[in-house]
Amino acid sequence: MNAGILGLGRYLPEKILTNADLEKMMDTSDEWIRTRTGIEERRIANDEINTSDMAYEAAKAALENAEISAEDIDMILVATVTPDQSFPTVACMIQEKLGAKKAAAMDVSAACAGFMYGMITAQQFIQTGAYKYVLIVGVEKLSKITNWEDRNTAVLFGDGAGAAVVGPVAEGKGILSFELGADGSGGKYLMQEGEFLSMNGREVFKFAVRQMGESSLNVLDKAGLTKEDVDLLVPHQANIRIMEASRERLGLPVEKMTKTVHKYGNTSSASIPIALVEEMEAGRIKDNDLIIMVGFGGGLTWGAIALRWGK
Repeated sequence: MNAGILGLGRYLPEKILTNADLEKMMDTSDEWIRTRTGIEERRIANDEINTSDMAYEAAKAALENAEISAEDIDMILVATVTPDQSFPTVACMIQEKLGAKKAAAMDVSAACAGFMYGMITAQQFIQTGAYKYVLIVGVEKLSKITNWEDRNTAVLFGDGAGAAVVGPVAEGKGILSFELGADGSGGKYLMQEGEFLSMNGREVFKFAVRQMGESSLNVLDKAGLTKEDVDLLVPHQANIRIMEASRERLGLPVEKMTKTVHKYGNTSSASIPIALVEEMEAGRIKDNDLIIMVGFGGGLTWGAIALRWGK
């Protein structure tokens, strides 16, 4: 049983925080941020909007896009490192709000690679025939763990949610291959210390540039495909220089790489599904397209998927 994406949805808070806004808050500049990260603005959720609220809106949109009812969902997986609280999980909270009464529910914590971990977990349940439909949501309210006095991290992150309904698809479609990995020895380079997120930018950059390229090539090799077969690269939207390094490793033209980092910043586990929705709505994803999704995150974790689009 092949597992593929049947529907997508997203939610982005209304409030936009621009680089010009950040110039007024800290010692930084629009040029400094843009040249180093590619980010021009990001979305910030207000105090009344919780992680579960954003997850619910994205999940609703994905179910509608997939034309599947909440009662049909067998499992809900929410990838997040910024849940409303430790428990109940965000997955359980949106299960109740959606009315997905038969769905098992749990949160997945793999930072920015969380959506990849969720996708592959869903694939296993579907391939074995245990479940038919799995809802995966990548969602973060990173603004609540961002130190707004630290210009090295505050300029990077934004809030948002992206969701996918995964289920059985035709032979040759869906997830063709994957790679998941972790290196706990690098956990100290990207972590939450006390109330706030902290990062060793230099070490994370070196890790990400190497791993994103390697993982992309690995999933192509596992699927028996080549760089020339790739129609679209959807990298984790962390930093334009990291993304460009991955694109160049695959030898792809600029137009074959998704870019949303300039509008939304780094939304962690939400970045890849948000980017997929953007491409879908723009009509840039077509039936039979080969899509490479690749992400990395705190842990350190990483994941990549080669997916043939279509049902």
